[in-house]
Amino acid sequence: MVNPVHAPSPEDDPERTDLIPKVSDDSGSTRSSRPRDGAGEKPDPSKSGKHRKPPKKQPLWRELLTLLAIALVLTFLIQQFLGRVYSIPSGSMEKTLHGCPGCTGDRVLVDKLVYDFRDPEPGDVIVFQGPDAWTENDTTPPESGNPVVHSLQWLGSLVGLAPPNERDFVKRVIAVGGQTVQCCDDKWRVLVDGQPLDEPYVYWQNGVPDARQRFDPVVVPEGTLWVMGDNRSDSCDSRCQGGGGVRGVVPIDKVIGKVRSIVLPPSRWRGVGDHNPQAANAVAMSAPVWQQGAPLGLGLVAAVPTLWLGRRIRWRHR
Repeated sequence: MVNPVHAPSPEDDPERTDLIPKVSDDSGSTRSSRPRDGAGEKPDPSKSGKHRKPPKKQPLWRELLTLLAIALVLTFLIQQFLGRVYSIPSGSMEKTLHGCPGCTGDRVLVDKLVYDFRDPEPGDVIVFQGPDAWTENDTTPPESGNPVVHSLQWLGSLVGLAPPNERDFVKRVIAVGGQTVQCCDDKWRVLVDGQPLDEPYVYWQNGVPDARQRFDPVVVPEGTLWVMGDNRSDSCDSRCQGGGGVRGVVPIDKVIGKVRSIVLPPSRWRGVGDHNPQAANAVAMSAPVWQQGAPLGLGLVAAVPTLWLGRRIRWRHR
């Protein structure tokens, strides 16, 4: 028995265009009723355009090197223009700053920006480059010829883990240009313009002062500073550097910055005070008490109408 053969339909053989019914339009021409490829269908986004390849992930070592380079650049810029960590190598500033040969001294943060806006003032603890009179007899140890050791020393000096290359000192400002300084009165107090200083930070390592602390009056030249260590019995400062006198002063342009705080070791984290030893003498020359309180009074008087006006504006908006 033979099964009947049915005529193929357009659906059975999509390649047979002659079997696709024609549709007449108004102009009399005929066209195929099969829709064009893609007509009426939503485009597949996976086939349209070229896909961007996901960014290739950087190796871990390259990311670490990039972070290290950025950190070094930022460290250099910060320490060059904003602040720097210095190590305290001696005990001349005891007990404010701890330092001793062969031990772990304090690391202090020095503000290098503050003196761009004002000059150092009495009581400021400062770091400065040694003037020529201070360093003329010093011998600087030669730098290591090993490039690796030299690089490590340079990096260590940036973060205060190694002494800096230049000859830097840390002392406290006692008098500024135009003032006359001398020592001492009958209580071993330093005198500035004939007035005794209030110095609660002074430390006598040997317990009591001796006659070697005395020096004749010195007029501090303009643009310079008279500096002394807090450990008065173990500090070679303006009293003895360069032979003392005018040769012992420090030019302001040699000042690197102001000591703000102790950053290492953690057990000694604290700020470094800048008690003005001349403040007690300045009170006698200040304005009367009622004039000193004038700014506060004016502020309170101005606050009342300002508060009233603010309430009126809020009430109108409501």
